[in-house]
Amino acid sequence: MNNHFATLTFERQVTAPVETLWQAWTAPAARAVWAAPSPSVTVDFLEADTRVGGREVSLCKIKGHPDIRCECGWLAVQPAQRSVNYEVISSEGVPQSAALVTADISGTDARSRLTVTVQLSSLAADMEADYREGFDAGLDNLADVAGRMMVLQRVIHAPRSIVWGAWMNPETLPQWWGPEGFSCRTKRIDLRTGGDWVFDMIAPDGTIYPNHHRYIEVQPENRIGYTLLWGENGPKHADAWASFEDQDGATKVTLGMIFSTAAEFQEARNFGAVELGHQTLGKLERFIISS
Repeated sequence: MNNHFATLTFERQVTAPVETLWQAWTAPAARAVWAAPSPSVTVDFLEADTRVGGREVSLCKIKGHPDIRCECGWLAVQPAQRSVNYEVISSEGVPQSAALVTADISGTDARSRLTVTVQLSSLAADMEADYREGFDAGLDNLADVAGRMMVLQRVIHAPRSIVWGAWMNPETLPQWWGPEGFSCRTKRIDLRTGGDWVFDMIAPDGTIYPNHHRYIEVQPENRIGYTLLWGENGPKHADAWASFEDQDGATKVTLGMIFSTAAEFQEARNFGAVELGHQTLGKLERFIISS
């Protein structure tokens, strides 16, 4: 069968800062939240490395149908501006399509725009309609996710191994975690993939906030992904991750949270979650410097 070629363009306006949209587009934990085009589809990520030369491998599962394998390879990554990746779709070991995907991001601290260009080659059958449907649904999900997502960043003047060690040590994490004046009371802590941290955050006025972090992914000195629950085994509050990048001898820490609903995101903002989060990263830096 002859190949079918098409160039598809998708655009979304997002009520979120450029950096937030960039994190929604590239951070593996965020991509896992918005990747499924509909509730009937499950996407399992087998591999995820959003760096030049890295790749992402996922399985798209629909009941009663063969799994669809998607492999993406990152060819260019310009933070908060542009990414280029290849994408190969296959089913039962047979390639169905290959595409070059270019994403351009622009905007301000209030609104941003994502333009995605897909240069598609259908290998088995004409996949243009499927690509249009899949990208439209996925980017609608992404826009929704970016609109209830909080991204905090800080450059800490210490090697990545030191920053990682302070974060992923069960003895040191409770010493600095939380905003100014807050303390942690740990019930149990296991900072491994599949582990969890059950603890109380205690405010300066004595108010107790039960917390439960459930660790989904731990990649040493690279990133962690976890779920935030309201108290032990309580309702999910947010999907979260932290990433650690070398930056001229220092470490750039990115802490991201995707709140379960837009209402929870707004409530957190009104509560001062952004400032409190920056205070938490500031405490991490002071802990490292004083250690």
